[in-house]
Amino acid sequence: MHRTVYFLLAAVLLMTAVATDARGQHGAIALKDARIVTVTGKTIERGTLVIEKDRIVAVGPNVRAPRGARVIELRGFTIYPGLIDSGTQIGLVEVGSLEETRDASELGDLSPQMKALTAVNPNGVAIPVTRVSGVTTVLTEPSGGMLPGQAALVNLHGYTPQQMYAGFEGVALRFPSTGRRGRFDRRSDEDIKKASDKALKKLNDTWDRAELYERIDSTYESSPERGRRPEYVPSMAALLPVLRGEQHLIVYVNTARDITAALDWVEKRGLTNVIFSGLAEGWRVADKIAEAGIPCLVGPVLSIPTRASDRYDKAYANPGLMHKAGVMLAIRSDDTANSRNLPYHAAFAAAYGMGVDEALRAVTSVPAEIFGIDKDLGSLEVGKKATLFVADGDPFETSTTIHHVFIDGYEIPMESRHTRLYDEFLERDPGVEKHDHQ
Repeated sequence: MHRTVYFLLAAVLLMTAVATDARGQHGAIALKDARIVTVTGKTIERGTLVIEKDRIVAVGPNVRAPRGARVIELRGFTIYPGLIDSGTQIGLVEVGSLEETRDASELGDLSPQMKALTAVNPNGVAIPVTRVSGVTTVLTEPSGGMLPGQAALVNLHGYTPQQMYAGFEGVALRFPSTGRRGRFDRRSDEDIKKASDKALKKLNDTWDRAELYERIDSTYESSPERGRRPEYVPSMAALLPVLRGEQHLIVYVNTARDITAALDWVEKRGLTNVIFSGLAEGWRVADKIAEAGIPCLVGPVLSIPTRASDRYDKAYANPGLMHKAGVMLAIRSDDTANSRNLPYHAAFAAAYGMGVDEALRAVTSVPAEIFGIDKDLGSLEVGKKATLFVADGDPFETSTTIHHVFIDGYEIPMESRHTRLYDEFLERDPGVEKHDHQ
């Protein structure tokens, strides 16, 4: 009996120790003699960065490793902040063609109360594949109807969605489109216009109801004796923080005509905390976006032009042209299985007019600022979260290898489905003994 109790107690203690270690509760680590790209400050050509628990506690050319710290010698290597993908469905979709593995959408057109964070699968196969490529944080997005739910920013490490949560959620709005859904869309121009007008009317009717709901709720909050709280309607209640400027509305929009319509709609509705996402033709109306002061999540960059008359490289040049016009923007992959290619989306933007420094900021410090988590992520500074990676070259180059990844101070195993498959097939053994048949 006593032996069993001791055994169970030891097992619990062991599990607790493992869980604690996995969450980054460990001793100091010194990343020594590396090139350090801080992003927001000067690049340190040879310096040391010290991590304690989940934070950066020292960084600079004259920093010494604390006594007892684990030292990782990194001469010839470069440290970068973890990259942020501002638009994916990682954790919500495993196999796009298999319905049982998709949890990104709900039934119905209006479900702003649904939270992507609650559906994130921390054990998704794409997560380790993505993070060992230097992408440590992603905005994972719901899909489906006009108001499909709330996108969530997550770090790609943790046992539960709550542990992964990186501090931002925004209500998604798929703005009514006046364009075709693709080359297989055979609708007439008249039918497309009717569908667009109907969708816009539905959006305005929904927003009118939400504004009325907000007025009734605010009246009750200020003077409970004058009435009663409105009957709880989940979809309306979920829009209250947006209407009050307490939560961001992420408007997904792509064509120039729709972007202009979305700008007019946002102004008419008096919305303040708004982010635009997609922006495939953002370059066509970049001056209007800049004038409105709306930050944008732009991508995919690795794409084709929206119109046959456009140059082949317009998707590549889009971020640079928008940045030149004064738009504050981050880059998104708009992918799931291949969100790991975010560095190459940024690389193409850099090569086609944006420049390397601005493209790097567009996947580090700028999205951190847009999402309001720049006190923790986006650059390498004392006091910020130790979410970073170590590479043997420029992460925008395909020849570069990532050697270390840290998320919230925890050193991530450089293992993924890809590395396991590589090891498996490097020296194949069929596992069948040869028999001498006579």
